[in-house]
Amino acid sequence: MNCFVYLMASAYRGTLYIGVTSNLIQRVFQHKTRVFEGFTAEHGIDRLVWFDGTNSIEAAIVREKQMKEWKRAWKIRLVEESNPNWRDLYPDLLQ
Repeated sequence: MNCFVYLMASAYRGTLYIGVTSNLIQRVFQHKTRVFEGFTAEHGIDRLVWFDGTNSIEAAIVREKQMKEWKRAWKIRLVEESNPNWRDLYPDLLQ
């Protein structure tokens, strides 16, 4: 898998951000260190709570666009199916 759709959160059930990237470790690090100004930096969104990989950037972009249209409750349900405590998954990527 070399393309990812991911969900970041500010806290447990906090403000959410959906993104797509070809380098998940680097992109999450950028969110955590607030390299770029914008929504995630302004809202303190730095916790990776869900991600899904694919081999196609086109498929990842389509999924991201679909998810951005979802109701908040659907996004919360998606996270809690695999990460009920909203644990930051970033350290797991580094192992």
